Amino acid sequence: MASRTLTRSSTDRVIAGVCGGLANYFGVNPIVFRLLFVLLALPGGAPGLLPYFILWLIMPER
Repeated sequence: MASRTLTRSSTDRVIAGVCGGLANYFGVNPIVFRLLFVLLALPGGAPGLLPYFILWLIMPER
């Protein structure tokens, strides 16, 4: 059984590869995570942007 590792994508990226990495890990389209972060950022910014920046810092790049 192959081990999955949560890493930022080096190929499927718009800003930092966070959404591409999450999509690869969970096996979904990266647009799902991009829309999720945008929807979370709409009410005031911090609820969507803070988790994105934290993931950017802690997820290693592939």
